[in-house]
This record gives sequence, structure tokens and C-alpha cells, in this order.
Amino acid sequence: MFNDDDKHLSQLIHNARLSRRDFITRSAAVGLTTAYGLSPLNAFAAEPKKGGVLKLGMSGGNTSDTLDPTLYSDWVPLNQAYMLMNGLIEIDENNKAMPELLASWEAKPGAAEWLFTLREGVTFHNGKTLSVEDIIYSINLHRGDKSRSAIKSQLAPITNITQQNDKQILITLSGGNADLPYLLADYHLVVVPDGFTDWSHPIGTGGYIFDQYEPGVRSYFKRNPNYWKPDRAYVDAVEVIVINDPTARTNALISGQVHAINRVDFKTVDFLKRSPMLNIVRSSGGQHFTFLMDSSVAPFKDNNIRMAVKEGIDRQKILDTVLRGYGQLGNDHPIPKTDPYFNHQLEQRTYDPDKSKFYLKKAGLSELKLELSSSDAAFAGALDAAALYQQEAQQGGIQISIKRQPADSYWDDVWMKAPFCMGYWGGRPTADQMFSTAYQSTAKWNDTHWKNDQFDALLLQARSLLDESKRAEIYGELQSIVRDDGGAMIPLFGDYLDAANKKVGGIKPHPMFNFMGGRLAERVWLEG
Repeated sequence: MFNDDDKHLSQLIHNARLSRRDFITRSAAVGLTTAYGLSPLNAFAAEPKKGGVLKLGMSGGNTSDTLDPTLYSDWVPLNQAYMLMNGLIEIDENNKAMPELLASWEAKPGAAEWLFTLREGVTFHNGKTLSVEDIIYSINLHRGDKSRSAIKSQLAPITNITQQNDKQILITLSGGNADLPYLLADYHLVVVPDGFTDWSHPIGTGGYIFDQYEPGVRSYFKRNPNYWKPDRAYVDAVEVIVINDPTARTNALISGQVHAINRVDFKTVDFLKRSPMLNIVRSSGGQHFTFLMDSSVAPFKDNNIRMAVKEGIDRQKILDTVLRGYGQLGNDHPIPKTDPYFNHQLEQRTYDPDKSKFYLKKAGLSELKLELSSSDAAFAGALDAAALYQQEAQQGGIQISIKRQPADSYWDDVWMKAPFCMGYWGGRPTADQMFSTAYQSTAKWNDTHWKNDQFDALLLQARSLLDESKRAEIYGELQSIVRDDGGAMIPLFGDYLDAANKKVGGIKPHPMFNFMGGRLAERVWLEG
């Protein structure tokens, strides 16, 4: 539970009073100068153990957070959701859609009708048995005129959800979607009882039961003794402490106040790798970092301006200096090299100030002045990346002034509001889902306000195809359109970096998000 010492620690962390000098001093005190490499994660091949309180120090939470699944937007609510509730479908470590509360599924010819079968033997925390009605209600929370869900537009092709019997539902779409199971694996689509609305105290079927919750500060959930997954949820309780400051978060780990942290600062990961007490978990996936241009307003309405911006950044330098090599070069579209539809034919964009000048001239300008809003809330090292870009863009005639924004209000007041700002995306398991979430003109999270009718039409066409070669061709074209017309400059894909005390067993890399796709709490155990 929360004692006075815990509250004092939380306040220190919340206020980020631990300076970088404090961090270095305390790091040396606990032996981080010992030579040590990346820990082999198969060291945790031992049998899982039950018991203990798992403490997680997490970035990605604020006081406006809610446990309402239609409003999740960052790392902390995502992880809390998977502690309390289960999803319809789970994405495994191989990026494959696997059964969860939906035990099986099959598509009818054309993939416009899908039959899903309910998992049996599952009960909610209040003792209610999981039913088809619960599944339908939980999906419909994100549909309809009154829904504020971020995935409302992605679910719009669903024309009907009907109960076939007490074990099956039929989902009917306006057109075929070969990736529907992946869409239903979205983290917003967690399941609650039919008619449930008390988001201050959620009831789910997850491995942990609600106990205490202070938005943006901490939460405490106890183990569900009747959890339907026999090989999950080993610890007695999970405590989440929100630590948005990267230095304070790292200090909490090395001082033993928490067992694991997400979003390890790229600048400190090599240092932490030397510790004999820690494991660094590096996962490659779709996480990418963005410079966002509002394409609905001047000067970014003009694609020549957008292209001038994209040509003026030295991607390799930022990868080497800001990310310390823990990532890949980006090519101004959001599909990673690990995706089966990645377009290998697109030429990698490189730093070319002369091309920046060329596009400025096409826009009728000899120079351009821009204000870039930035904060390390966007991603660890965002301010450093902004400063490097500021220097590089000058050579192409672009003068950048950097507006440092408060971290605690960045996502509410800056993202999707400032005409030129920075951000990140955690990626999605399929190209269709990534494009539909942030690039389709009707998407709620279209954070560049970009609209391209050709893109929208091709996206809809690719979604309904079952021919893999034709889908690959269209998704390749969509990447080209976003690269050369879209409002996002995407210079980098960053690895997911987590760090954990070696007492944490069972931790592994995962291609979807930090902390094992948000499901770390139910998968790990504490040694000793």
C-alpha cells in the first residue's frame, strides 16, 4: 500500500527534483561503473514464482488520465488497462494475432463477414460470467455518434454486430478487411460487463483487481485469485508510479525503488548496460519519432514547404547522437522495415540542403522562418533532436526557433494544436492499422491534419484485398504518397528500451510497445 516514504518518493519523482548530477552521483554509488554488457534474456528460463509486489516506474501518464477505454492515449493507461481487463485478441511476440477473450474466428469469402467464438470459463472480478453481450457492448462503446474513441473511424466499416448464439457473434463490414483480427487487438478494445460505465473503478476479467488509483501519480492493483489464465499474473500486486522525467525514472530504478522502467533514455542506456543488477530489454518495432506539420494551415499547406523541411534534416547524425544507434533511419512514412509490406524500392531520403533551397524557391521563397514546439515529453531526446535540426536546416535556408513546451501539458495543449511540433507513434501491428489511425483523412489522430483523396481511396481498396501481392503493391504506393506528400517528417524509428532489475523474471522483447506490448505486469514474476 502507500506509506509515507512511498508518498515522499512519489512527490520527489513527480516534481523531478532529482537532477542529472544527483543521478550520476547515485549511479556511481550503486556500482554502475562495473563493466557489463546487454544481459541475456534467456537467463530467466527458471520456473515462474508467485508473490511479491511488482513496482513499475512509468513514463506516459498525467493527471487527466482516465480508465475509460475510449480515451486511452498514452503508455500508463494502456498498461493499466491490460492489468484490469483483457482484450478481444492479443498480439504475440511474433506480431501475430492470437486468441484472448475471442477464442477463434473465421472469415467468410470476401472477408466482409467474420464469425467469432467466445472463450468459455471466464469470469469478471464481480463474479459475472463473460457473455456475448459483454463483447458486443465493449466494442460498441467505440462506435456511434456519441463515441469519442480514437478508434471510432477505424471501426466505422462495421455495419452490424449480431449475436448468433450464446457463444458466437457475427461482425459484418461494409467491405472486406483481411486484417480485422488485428484491428480488434487494439488496446482500446478491452472488455467490461454489458452496460458498465463506472470508469473510476473498472471491473474486468484481467489478472489484477482495482484497489487504488490516483491519475497521473500512481495506482495499486491486487492479483485476481480467479484469473482464467493459469500461466499469467504471478505477483500479489502491481504498483505503478508515474515518473515522466527520464532522470528521475532512471534513478528510481537504480536505487531499487522500482523494479522496472519503460522508455529508457537513449543517452543513458549504454551506461545502464554496465550494471550487474539490471537487464536492458531492446525491442525493434514500429515506434517512430515525428516532426509534425499542420497541412491545413500556411505555410504547410504548400507541399513544397513540407518537402523543404524533410530535405533539411541529417537523419544519420540524429540516429547516432540522439538515439545512440538504437533504431533505424526513417523515410517519412510510418511503416517499419519489419513490416511485410515495407517498400524496399523507395530511395532513402538523405540530408540535402540544396534540395531544401530548391523547394523553397518553388514555393516562391528564398528563406523560411519556423517555430518548432518541442519537449522531451514527445520522446526522450526530442529537444536535442530539435537543436540538431535547427543547425542543419539553416544550410537549406530554413531558420528554426525552438519553443520549449512544458512536459506535463504537451499532449493536451501542443500535440495536434501547434502548427509545427514533435511527437512519436508506438506503431501498429499492420500497415492498414497504422495508416488508418494517423493518416486517413477522417482519423481522429490524424495529427498533421493531412488529407489526400488518392491515399484514402487506395487505403480502402487495399483493406479489402485477399491477394497478398496486390496488397503489397498498394501499401508500397501508400508509403510513397505519405513520404512525398504527407505532413509528417519521420527521420527515425527508435527501439523500445526498457530496463528491469534482474529480480524480474520472464521479461522479453516484444515488437508492440514498451513493457511487452503493455502486458508486462501479467507476464513477469519476482525472483527471491
